[in-house]
Amino acid sequence: MAPAESPRLETERLVLFMPESRDAERVLGYFERNRKHLERWEPSRPASFYTEPFWVRQLEVNRDEFRSDRGLRMFLAPRKHPEGQILGVANLSNIVRGVLQGCNLGYSLDGEQQNQGLMTEALGALVEFAFGPLQLHRVSADYQPENDASARVLEKLGFEKQGYAERLLFLGGAWRDHVLTAKFRPGDEGPDGTSRMPLGT
Repeated sequence: MAPAESPRLETERLVLFMPESRDAERVLGYFERNRKHLERWEPSRPASFYTEPFWVRQLEVNRDEFRSDRGLRMFLAPRKHPEGQILGVANLSNIVRGVLQGCNLGYSLDGEQQNQGLMTEALGALVEFAFGPLQLHRVSADYQPENDASARVLEKLGFEKQGYAERLLFLGGAWRDHVLTAKFRPGDEGPDGTSRMPLGT
C-alpha cells in the first residue's frame, strides 16, 4: 500500500515532490517551455492542457491517485532552489497489486537540462522508493527505439530488455514501436526460484 503522506525524495541535485494546486503555474510553465521538445514523445494534448485551471484540477487528481494506491506522479526541482523552475517529470503509473505488484515508469526532462545525468539521478531515487515503501516487485519502462537517451538511462539503472512491441502507442501523431524493459526488486526471488509477494496485499 502507498504511504499515507505524499512522498518527497531528495537526491544530490534534485527534489522530487508532488505539487499542490498552488503550484499549477510552475507545472504549466514546464510544459509550455517544453511543448516542442516533448511533442515527438508524448500524446497529443488538447488546448486546455496548457492552461492553469487544468493543472489546478490535475494536481488534485494526481494526489487522489496516490492516496488510492493507483499511481505516483512527481515533479523535479533543483535541490538548492526547491521552489524554483520545474525541471522534469517522473511517474509511477498503473500500479497493480495482487499477483502482479507492478507499475509503469514514465518521465520527461526539460530540453535545456539534457546530458547532465539528472534523469538517471531522479529515476534511481524513484525506483528505489517503488521497491522500498511501495513494496512493488516490478517496474516496467518502455521507450521508442530511436530514443537513445532513454535507452542509456534505463540501462544505467539496470532495466532489462523484455521484448519489442510494434505500434504500441499513438504518440507524436503516429503509432510508435517500443522496446519493452523492466527492473525487479532485489531479493524478490526465493531460494526455490519462486517470487515472494509482500504480506497483506
